[in-house]
Amino acid sequence: MIYGNIIAEGRNNNALFKEEDKIHGSNPTYTFRLLRQAFLAQGIEINSPDINQGRQIAFDLYLDGQQLAEDVIPKYLIALENPNINRLNENHDYCQRFTKVFAWNTRLHGLPNVVKILIPNQLSFGPFPAFAERDIFSCLINANKAFRDALPSDLYLERINTIRWYEKRAPGKFDLYGMGWTKPTPAFDFWGKVRRSVPSLGTKLFGYKPFPSYRGEVRDKRDVLRRSKFSYCYENILGITNYITEKIFDCFLSGCVPIYWGADNVLDYIPADCFIDRRAFRDVAAVHEFLLSVTFEDYARYQSNIVRFLNSDVARMFSSECFVSTIVGHVSQEMQRNAQT
Repeated sequence: MIYGNIIAEGRNNNALFKEEDKIHGSNPTYTFRLLRQAFLAQGIEINSPDINQGRQIAFDLYLDGQQLAEDVIPKYLIALENPNINRLNENHDYCQRFTKVFAWNTRLHGLPNVVKILIPNQLSFGPFPAFAERDIFSCLINANKAFRDALPSDLYLERINTIRWYEKRAPGKFDLYGMGWTKPTPAFDFWGKVRRSVPSLGTKLFGYKPFPSYRGEVRDKRDVLRRSKFSYCYENILGITNYITEKIFDCFLSGCVPIYWGADNVLDYIPADCFIDRRAFRDVAAVHEFLLSVTFEDYARYQSNIVRFLNSDVARMFSSECFVSTIVGHVSQEMQRNAQT
């Protein structure tokens, strides 16, 4: 058996391959369980480094940029995280230290060791509830986060703008879900933390709700999305080519029509008739007015178009199976070449 390390921050004891990831509970581990199975079929066993203690290791597989171990074994990088959050995922000098880098980011695609992937999803779905069966008009499901530094393309702020508009203008037409909304938006400088501490204290002492539309955390997004007609589906950052995350696919797989804002080239992959493009509207009020105009028949067409897309060859590029076969194919070929030399 050939052994490899998979190195993921905060994941020891093979947590990445458990049915439920205790560290990142909202992120299903299906893709990485599939990755481990596919490697095993090639005679390669990947584990977190603590499990591989005492074994001869053939390669290290890093999940997002981290400090590299000082050894000479081949190293591979899976660069999935937004580079505004993980700077190493876009650092050319860092990426050139790997045998192969698997990345969606087009800014890396000029490097000779980079292999294109897209952010993977478990593309399994069944019949959808129809328009009339959905009791939530619109929702937003995200954690309450913020960038430490100001960014002109920050969509965390646009989520807040959307939430506040509905709370003021149409509170009965919007539900907020996710982690952290019992507190105000995160702050990082001294005065920001001071301003945040006042409503936080009010929450503890008097039950003040900083976000009145908040309905709680969700164990499975599908529980909410299958009840929702529309979901505000904003990436963390605006205008990054190929940065199309699970957010829009979570909606599709539940038959919920997303209002999407994020990747500048989303239409290169996803047909315009599958979603509502936030770029086409001047503000949240205009979006909401459009949503109110959607008929039963319109909604059924959106759902039909979504199913057609999910069954297409283009959608398969976003599948866990495509992601896994790409990585295992390249790494196993390298292992075979190394064994022959």
